[in-house]
Amino acid sequence: MLKKMLSIILISFSLHSIAQENTSKRNILNEQSVVRGEDGLVYPYSSWKKLISTGKYAIKGRNTSTDRGNPEYLLYELTADQRAAYFDKLPKPRPSDAFKEGDDFNGFKVTDMNGNKFDFRTAKDKVLVLNFWFIKCPPCVDEIPQLNELVAAYKDNPNVVFLAIALDEKYDIKNFLKINPYHYNIVDGGRYLANKFGVAAYPTHAVIDRNSKVKFGTVGLAPNTISWIEKSIDESLKAN
Repeated sequence: MLKKMLSIILISFSLHSIAQENTSKRNILNEQSVVRGEDGLVYPYSSWKKLISTGKYAIKGRNTSTDRGNPEYLLYELTADQRAAYFDKLPKPRPSDAFKEGDDFNGFKVTDMNGNKFDFRTAKDKVLVLNFWFIKCPPCVDEIPQLNELVAAYKDNPNVVFLAIALDEKYDIKNFLKINPYHYNIVDGGRYLANKFGVAAYPTHAVIDRNSKVKFGTVGLAPNTISWIEKSIDESLKAN
């Protein structure tokens, strides 16, 4: 069992995604890999990669081969207990150089694209959840459904504020949202804020606690990214 779990971890770890404007990373599993669901059907690359990114699915060797002798892989859904055990064994998501845990957070004043005003220079007792992203960043887009679930989980808690800093302009974001609803408060034209904090890779996430300290910062999309964001929010809310 442990050997199988380790193989899952290694494969999933290879799928951690980071979008940078001039760099790319080759995955062990790629567009040519044959990945089958538990029903035996072959999943397109875009489909199985998106499912893996949710942290609700895993991939392992299927012990079968294609006609050309290439290995096939099995995509399967994890139970709640398997997900918990899976996340516990995964390495912590890659830390952010822009938001280092324990550092002071220098707040800012901003207005989102719907006219809502935020002043995080004086916002005490609020937990701030930040996401730096842009429309043409595949991992940024892949994680939006999970981020929406996160927003829904805290919708009745006014002390948690979700803010997405987009590099794109309002017109492009509005067109994007027609197909891809995103429930964070979205700031358009946010490159100046990305530059202010030294954000150079996307997506970048940060959780700022109620004492204006960085509780958690990460870059890229790992299967347990959302789990760590949620854990960090809960710990921040419980702390004095």
